[in-house]
Amino acid sequence: MVTYSSYESDNRVRRYAEALAKRGDQVEVIALAGPDVPLGSDEISGVTVYRIQRRDRNERGKWTYAWRLLRFLSVSSSVLRRRHKRLRYDLIHIHNMPDFLVFAAWYPKWTGAKLILDIHDLVPELFASKFDANDKGGGYIGFLKAVEKESARFVDHVIASNHFWREKLVARSVPREKCSVFLNHVDLAIFYRRPRTRSNEKLIVVFPGSLQWHQGLDIAIKAFARLKSKIPNAEFHLYSLGGAGGAQVELAGLAEGLGLNGSVKFCGSLPLHQIPDVIANADLGVVPKRADSFGNEAYSTKIMEFMSQGVPVVASRTKVDSFYFDDAAVRMFASGDDKSMAEAMLEVVEHKALRDCLIANGYKYVEQHSWDTRRDDYLKLVDKLTTEAFADYAPTAAHCSTTLFDESLTIRSR
Repeated sequence: MVTYSSYESDNRVRRYAEALAKRGDQVEVIALAGPDVPLGSDEISGVTVYRIQRRDRNERGKWTYAWRLLRFLSVSSSVLRRRHKRLRYDLIHIHNMPDFLVFAAWYPKWTGAKLILDIHDLVPELFASKFDANDKGGGYIGFLKAVEKESARFVDHVIASNHFWREKLVARSVPREKCSVFLNHVDLAIFYRRPRTRSNEKLIVVFPGSLQWHQGLDIAIKAFARLKSKIPNAEFHLYSLGGAGGAQVELAGLAEGLGLNGSVKFCGSLPLHQIPDVIANADLGVVPKRADSFGNEAYSTKIMEFMSQGVPVVASRTKVDSFYFDDAAVRMFASGDDKSMAEAMLEVVEHKALRDCLIANGYKYVEQHSWDTRRDDYLKLVDKLTTEAFADYAPTAAHCSTTLFDESLTIRSR
């Protein structure tokens, strides 16, 4: 696997990698080094991780961001080539962003390896949101759509992280039969139910994730200020997974300007395995994404993570979250409206019956839609791509008892 992210904090990448390792596959991951994690190799739950580059999340300009991506492309390509010559990979699973990271696997592809492009985020749409680009079809956005299309053409299969994005990809970049959907299902091997260990009387509101503009955290801080006026012992804890950059400075300034006096706490970055304990000790989880931005169609893994720990969720009514969740499992509010968000949070805090209903339905949702329900589908996809068919080989009677075959084709695992 290749990912321009920290393996320790990337739930989606870890889910795939550890599912493969658990069944006995040899899995290697080329990734970034997270905060306070050294460069070099390490083994985590049976997966060998090569950390080849650091990332400072301070990309204020397109070209700074592009240069770091190109550097990672070059180094990961070199590592893949060397490792493939030694091991001969059967499959390279590349995670965007960026889409063009698939070309790091040119040598394994040339020598027979199969490739998957896993589209966590639609790059043209995220780029437009991140850098306030308004050109819909030309300029940078048109170029990124062309890169997306060529990247999808280069690989053997494309995975989309939600159904809306699959339809967009099918419309502009990839044949339908070559594209499947795997949501950011919560992995119960990591997010199993934890006991609450906090005993103080504070009301803790929590958000673990990136601090990007489309996440709507400025809205959440304004809403929290309204909540704080009614519940003085409330605190808002933000965990900036993967780093925060300049966004934290802006959000901290907003909190200070609202007179929150340390009630909004920026708790830094944590490895993925520590996040469930943080959530289990919270009273309320919030997902305040903007519906008029990239966040409208970006599926929120955080919602299922909150549900897995019995924490009620308040989330903005975006297109994607309204599609996957209903009002019985999530208390939704009008996106972009801090007053509406504050009212939703206060309602959940003050009404035990509502809290109990959200918690019970959340548990039920996780049980029905966790990674356990899709793991086998992913493993089948891997096996489908990494088998060889020999049409010119006719099995003898002796072979038939021990060889798996379908009509005239004998299938042998590579």
